[in-house]
Amino acid sequence: MSTPAKWINALLLIALLSFQSCAVVGGIFKAGVWVGIGAVVLVVLIIIFIVSKASGKN
Repeated sequence: MSTPAKWINALLLIALLSFQSCAVVGGIFKAGVWVGIGAVVLVVLIIIFIVSKASGKN
């Protein structure tokens, strides 16, 4: 695994462990629906990116 991938994995792990799901959902509802939709799209894109890098396909 390359160095940037290690940093991405480390940051993702820190983010997942540091946020409580209820607090994140509450923050999304306070910020608005479009921010929530944007956050979900961003998370899905990050997951797709990580899976594509892990599978080795370009």
